[in-house]
Amino acid sequence: MAAARVADPMVSAETGGPSAPDGSPLPDRSLPSFERDVRRMFTHIARGYEWFDHVASLVNDLLWRPRALWDLDRFRRPGPLHRVLDLGCGTGELARLLARHYKATGVVGADFTRAMLDNATRVSAGRPERARLDFARATALQLPFADGAFDVVTNAFLARNLSDLSVAFREVRRVLRPGGVFLTLEITEPVSPMVGRLFHAYFDRVVPWLGGAVGSAGPYRYLPQSLRSLPDRAAFLTLLAQNGFPRMTARLQSAGIVTTFLAEAGGPSNPSNESR
Repeated sequence: MAAARVADPMVSAETGGPSAPDGSPLPDRSLPSFERDVRRMFTHIARGYEWFDHVASLVNDLLWRPRALWDLDRFRRPGPLHRVLDLGCGTGELARLLARHYKATGVVGADFTRAMLDNATRVSAGRPERARLDFARATALQLPFADGAFDVVTNAFLARNLSDLSVAFREVRRVLRPGGVFLTLEITEPVSPMVGRLFHAYFDRVVPWLGGAVGSAGPYRYLPQSLRSLPDRAAFLTLLAQNGFPRMTARLQSAGIVTTFLAEAGGPSNPSNESR
């Protein structure tokens, strides 16, 4: 299966930009270079990205992705899936899981960081699902795919890093067929104040310390900052509704530490609204 390819608009130097004292990238959302700096950050952490996520999440991320697909299966309307797009695929964890979960489906993993895609290709080599996996370099704000090309679009822990969620949601709606489903798995604020205090003590302090211990203070200082930039659940659902997704829901995991947002692309078959 071959993904659509376009001339790469993102070829630029991966050096320079705001940094932490240890020299690692520290993106600043207020700067016009934010998107470039996020790409530089992910280039910096690409090699150890998977294992650090497993450690920092206390291996809960190994449960969150399968649970998100469980929620997807119960949300989407019955019917075959021919093509799935995983945005911000990183090293390909969710893309590989999708290919294993939907055994007759072609999966495209897209990321705007070449180092991540190189790792995704390397890690996926030799796996049984590799024949149904393709990887493409793309930004969520300007997808190089045809209108209605996919039945499902997914992403895990991408939304916090986007400079314009509305633009990204419109692009996702464009490449989804009517009735197709958009899944976003994202870190969110816990619903319980007590859980919230424990979460932030760990997420805001321990995780950046762990990042600093492996020479990546900037990326893991940026991580809790990025959560503060994300709309709350209600506002996130409202943005989805405003950008072509009339039916949506939010499913909480781990007391709300992460949320699976599910939204159905508008069309004649989508008369209802299940937002809550």
